[in-house]
Amino acid sequence: MNPLIKFFRTKIYTAVFLLILLLIVGVLGFRIMSNYSWVDSLYMTVITITTVGFGEVQPLDDNAKIFTIFLILASVVILGYAITVITEYILSKNDLEELKQKEMQKKIDSFTNHIIICGYGRNGKQAAKKLMAYNKPFVVIERNKELIDKFEGEDIAFVNGNANEDEVLLQAGIDRASTLISALPNDADNLFVVLSARQINNSMSIISRASQETSYNKLKLAGANNVILPDRIGGDHMASLVVVPDLIEFIDNLSIVGKSNINIEEISTEKLYNTTKVQTIKDLDLRRKTGCTVIGFKDGEGDYVVNPEAELKLVPNSKIIVLGRPEQIEKLNSVYNIK
Repeated sequence: MNPLIKFFRTKIYTAVFLLILLLIVGVLGFRIMSNYSWVDSLYMTVITITTVGFGEVQPLDDNAKIFTIFLILASVVILGYAITVITEYILSKNDLEELKQKEMQKKIDSFTNHIIICGYGRNGKQAAKKLMAYNKPFVVIERNKELIDKFEGEDIAFVNGNANEDEVLLQAGIDRASTLISALPNDADNLFVVLSARQINNSMSIISRASQETSYNKLKLAGANNVILPDRIGGDHMASLVVVPDLIEFIDNLSIVGKSNINIEEISTEKLYNTTKVQTIKDLDLRRKTGCTVIGFKDGEGDYVVNPEAELKLVPNSKIIVLGRPEQIEKLNSVYNIK
C-alpha cells in the first residue's frame, strides 16, 4: 500500500479512536457524577460534544459542571482534529495520484544497473517474476494504467507511458540501466524500442521479444543482443516433451517460481576469490563447502564449457554456473556474500 494512504489511514483511525474514547468518558462521567440513566448520560454527552445547546436533563452540581467544561474543551480539540484530518484527506485525494507518481519516480531515480521491462503482458510478467526471485532491481514501462493499478500492491516500480518515447525510457532510468527487456506484443514496437534504447545507452544489454521469424535479423541489426521467439521456444518445448520427456520435466523443475526455489546460480569468479592468483574449480571445493555442483563455465571470450573438469582454471572475467538445491544455493550466497 502507498505510504501516503497508510499515513492518512492512521490519522483517521486515531481521530475515530479519540472520538469513541471521548464518548465513553462522557457517558461514564455523567453516569457516575450525576447519577443519570445510561440513556440520559449518552444524551448529555452527545449534546455536549456537538455543542448543540439543548438543555440539561436535570440540574448539574459543581463537580458535574466542571466535568462538563473539560468535556467541552476536549471535544473542541478532538473534533477539530477529526475535521482537519478529513478535510486534509479530501483535498489531498485529488493530488494523490500525482504524489504517488512522484514517490515512484524518486524510487526509480535511486536505481543503478537495473533492468527495464517494456510491457507487462505474459512475457513481461514472467520476466518480472524471475527478477524478483533473484532480488534484481527493475522498472516496468506499461501504457495501460488499469494494469498498473491492478499490480500496484506488489511493490513493482512502474512507469506509465509508451516505451517508444525517449522521455519515457529516460524516466525509467535507461541511461543508468544495465539491461532492457522489450516484451511488447508488436514486433514493430519492439524494433523501435531497441533502436531508441541503443542510441541512448550504447553499453547496455538488450533482449527483445519477436513474434515473427522475419523480425529476428531486423532486431539484431537494430542493436538487440538477444532475440527471443516465444512461439519457437514453445513448439520446441512441446516436441521435447515427446522426445525426452523426463529430461524436460527435470529442467522444468529447475525453473523459478519463488525466491525459495532457486536451483541455478551464475557467479563471477571475482566474487569467489582474489583473481590475482588463479585457482581451479578443485581449489574452490564448492561441493564440500556448499553442496553445489559446478555444471558450466564461461570464459572471458564468451565460450562455454559444459561439465568442466576439476582442474579447469577460473581465469579473471569468467563465470561459473552451479546447480544445487535451494538451501545449497542459499548457503553458497551466504558463504561468498553474493547479493
